[in-house]
Amino acid sequence: MNSPLLAEPGAVAADAPDVGVAAHYGDPYAEQRALAAGWGVVDASHRPVLKITGADRLSWLHSLSTQHLERLAPGESAQTLILSPQGHVQYELTLTDDGDTTWAHVEPGTSAGVLEFLISMRFMLAVEAEDVSSDYAVLTVQGPAVPAELASPAAVRIGTDAGTDLILARDSLVQTVADLRSAGAALAGMWAHEALRIAAGCPRLGLDTDHRTIPHEVGWIGTAVHLDKGCYRGQETVARVHNLGHPPRRLVLLQLDGSVDRLPAHGGPVEFDGTQVGSMGSSARHYELGPIGLALIKRTTPVDAALQADGIAAAQEVLVSPDAGANVQITFKRPRGDLIGRPRE
Repeated sequence: MNSPLLAEPGAVAADAPDVGVAAHYGDPYAEQRALAAGWGVVDASHRPVLKITGADRLSWLHSLSTQHLERLAPGESAQTLILSPQGHVQYELTLTDDGDTTWAHVEPGTSAGVLEFLISMRFMLAVEAEDVSSDYAVLTVQGPAVPAELASPAAVRIGTDAGTDLILARDSLVQTVADLRSAGAALAGMWAHEALRIAAGCPRLGLDTDHRTIPHEVGWIGTAVHLDKGCYRGQETVARVHNLGHPPRRLVLLQLDGSVDRLPAHGGPVEFDGTQVGSMGSSARHYELGPIGLALIKRTTPVDAALQADGIAAAQEVLVSPDAGANVQITFKRPRGDLIGRPRE
């Protein structure tokens, strides 16, 4: 469904996977600056919202996903993954619990698959899961100057690396944005949000991952995967890589040649010395760093290697260490241009 905020002056609709919301409202660089130096609100109402109720909801989610959720306190936020039996990332959920209900939002186009899996694993437990996207929407509020008290106190709040996601009644979307703007927020589109996300080295499911991605490759160990919890689907792969080996690929931030008038195509080849060593994920034009992107490349690619990203010269910055796994303490390097937002609530 299309957001009513697409009716705002200057709004330009975003392309897939962000169809239904604005890419920008006329000046994407100014929108980036506002999010990085002040604060703003991003329309993320295209993201599906899931509602999970029942006395067993947290222990159930804990048993099915990668995060430690059974003792999630009311108001606490978490990121969790659902893996395939082989340990490949299938779904990502950003969630919180209010004491009665677990609220989550997921990537566009994935809600049906998430629900199908969850419901198939319900058995006799006291849980109910439903897609409530027709009634609820997501807004992202971010920036170093976000006030302590936000408009729309009735919204469910999820703390993220970027700031705070608000889950609110869909019919209050326009008024909530108006209230936030009256309080000083800039209205920003997905282009601004994505440029800052990429600069911060934060991967996005489906854009910076593929059907073979395992959590170690993209730095989700620690943020979305709890290494000291009970069994869940795909745990064997996570444990084996963490204790005995290294992931085959690693996520890198690419500084792209700014003299080229295009960005690399998603899925385009990343080459070293004429041999393909990976593929492109997200890319964007950053207001300070210029053209940048994320890519998954072979772990053994030299960390100082000059690369070609879909035919564009690129220098790499290490995000996931080549030594990740094998009981190595992973330091997920945040490059300059890190997202500035409120801490997780």
